[in-house]
Amino acid sequence: MALANYKNKVRVRVGGLLVKKEAVLLVQLKSPLTNQLVWMLPGGGLEFGESMKTALQREFKEETGLKISTEALFAVDEVRHASFHAVECYFKVHQTGGRLRLGSDPEHTKDDQIIKDVQWIPLDQLEKKKIAPKELKYWVEDLPHSDLHFYSQMIN
Repeated sequence: MALANYKNKVRVRVGGLLVKKEAVLLVQLKSPLTNQLVWMLPGGGLEFGESMKTALQREFKEETGLKISTEALFAVDEVRHASFHAVECYFKVHQTGGRLRLGSDPEHTKDDQIIKDVQWIPLDQLEKKKIAPKELKYWVEDLPHSDLHFYSQMIN
């Protein structure tokens, strides 16, 4: 795995929460942090000079094949572990086009892809999945009640 893409630097990552018909869109990937499969919101790293919303639209298209519009920032999460440090910003999103497909991560070679699956996961099944960040299940429950939540998670 190309861990050099993630080690010994602060990475700003954006993710998008897309909920439809009591299900949330998640990608399954091999975590560069734990080397285990985990389900996460689609998204990825911010490139220099790119707005967070533009980065999220690009990442969503790359990973899922879907076009989105971005809405409110609802959570900020900080992940620190050994040589890994990320600040993750999560937005509510809406699908505006495209067809769902398993995409790829251009930061990795064809033989070294970390994205393994993309699925609509029923909200009542989140408890049974290995998800990251763990707060995702609470974010989904809280979103109808509030537009802005700030969470911080420190992993030591």
